Amino acid sequence: MRAMSGPHVIRGSVSLPEAELMWRFSRSSGPGGQHVNTSDSQVELRFDLAATEALPEVWKQRALERLEGRLVDGVVSVRSSEHRSQWRNREAAAVRLAALLAQATAPPPKPRRATRIPRGINERRLREKKQRSQTKRGRNGRDWG
Repeated sequence: MRAMSGPHVIRGSVSLPEAELMWRFSRSSGPGGQHVNTSDSQVELRFDLAATEALPEVWKQRALERLEGRLVDGVVSVRSSEHRSQWRNREAAAVRLAALLAQATAPPPKPRRATRIPRGINERRLREKKQRSQTKRGRNGRDWG
């Protein structure tokens, strides 16, 4: 079997440490032909988020908070069975886990600064609404006798 295609980068210089990844293989229920029913092509990748030293402490706390519903005893798990080959499923699971952690460790967005609508814009909007109202009122056929 070939080596995995390099470290799976989360963000910047932080990547998933291969030693902390726990792999489990089982029979896949997905697409396949002969041989697929006897080969373990479904991949489950588990990563102990609570115990890892690979992530900066701030990122770790952020990820633990955001992935709270997905964690089982501090461990996040990802499954992949869309490919027939175990190799491709391993790749897909690792990429999915890296993307999940990248999203969970992203810094929160900057708070929105409240701004006032300029008075001129508001007055123009109201003027246009009145104009539209007049146009529609002129369409009704009461006066056509």
